[in-house]
Amino acid sequence: MSAATTRSRTARTPVPDRLCAEAVDLARAAAEEAAAPGVVGEHVAVVPEGDRVVTHYFECTDPAYRGWRWAVTVARASRAKNVTLDETVLLPGTDALLAPEWVPWSERLRPGDMGPGDLLPTEADDLRLEPGYSGEDELPPNSAVSGELADLVESEDAELTTRPEPPRRGSIAAVADELGMRRARVLSRYGLHAAADRWDEGFGAKTPMAQAAPATCVSCAFLVPLAGSLKQAFGVCANEFGPADGHVVSLSYGCGGHSEAAVMPKPPKPAPHALDTMQVDEYPLRPARDSGSVPVETDGQSEDLGHS
Repeated sequence: MSAATTRSRTARTPVPDRLCAEAVDLARAAAEEAAAPGVVGEHVAVVPEGDRVVTHYFECTDPAYRGWRWAVTVARASRAKNVTLDETVLLPGTDALLAPEWVPWSERLRPGDMGPGDLLPTEADDLRLEPGYSGEDELPPNSAVSGELADLVESEDAELTTRPEPPRRGSIAAVADELGMRRARVLSRYGLHAAADRWDEGFGAKTPMAQAAPATCVSCAFLVPLAGSLKQAFGVCANEFGPADGHVVSLSYGCGGHSEAAVMPKPPKPAPHALDTMQVDEYPLRPARDSGSVPVETDGQSEDLGHS
């Protein structure tokens, strides 16, 4: 016998056993016994599973399981004429309605899902974080990944029941606490880049608002700069009428609310009145003697004519 003939016989499709394929009534009775009354429909297929092992498929008429099928597997022993029941199960078909694939909570969590009182644990090897200070192998008790909190976040519904104890006196954690370095971990370079990419996607230079803006945020008076290395590329918008008020924006972002893009001119100052109507002018009944409008009075003895 050649190797090709052996391979063809080994890989051939099994032929359904005749007695097992004819046991439709036995398979239907088993399906009706496992299912609710009236939900087992027409016989749709016979699939051989092996030597003298066949699976009968029946339609499921239950409205809650549209597209599913009842699968009843029957078998027969070698040289036996009696067909026995092997297994009855409800299986989804090609067009069956299935529940979405289960995703861990850490992957299905989205921005805005957290509410008051929710606790979001971080992994000990989170790539976004790195130690805030070095010099001690053991994590301080107030660390976010300490032994106490690590036990609490093993389950998805972790709850913080006790407050961690303060760092022991003389430890690196205590010294860091006194120096103002209260954070056990800080953002790593990966965490900074991830945050920068996320912020730039929301309020960056490639957004439609920035493309139509008259100027960028780097020259806007409403921009509040950040601290640290992120201040080189980001700030916080403080324009209450802008679309990014209270959000971290890229320095290359912009909007129509730029402080210097369209400045309203100052209203012109009115000219002073030519005639001041608020001041009282004094007009004497007779002209002043030194005004030059009347002749200078002379001595009466030297004047030939005049009134006495």
